[in-house]
Amino acid sequence: MAKESMKAREVKRAKLCAKYEAKRKALKEAGDWAGLDKLPKNSSPVRKHNRCSLTGRPKGYMRMFGISRIQFREMASNGLIPGVKKASW
Repeated sequence: MAKESMKAREVKRAKLCAKYEAKRKALKEAGDWAGLDKLPKNSSPVRKHNRCSLTGRPKGYMRMFGISRIQFREMASNGLIPGVKKASW
C-alpha cells in the first residue's frame, strides 16, 4: 500500500500536466525552449508515474487494466475479471 502523500503527489502532477498541456504544446511548436524551461517541472507528462488504482502500488502496473499484477491476480482468482482463466499460477 502506497503512502497517502505519494498518491497525492501523483494527483497533483496529473493536474499540473493537464493545466499546462496546451501551453507546453504551443511552446514546443514554436521552438521556445527557454519558455518551456520556465514551466513547472512537474507539469511535464514524463514526470507522471503509473500506479495501481486500488492500492497505489507503483511496480508491476498493467496499463490495460490500470491495476498492479497482484491485484489482477486476486481479481482473476475471484472471478471479477471476465474472460480470464487460471492457468498455472
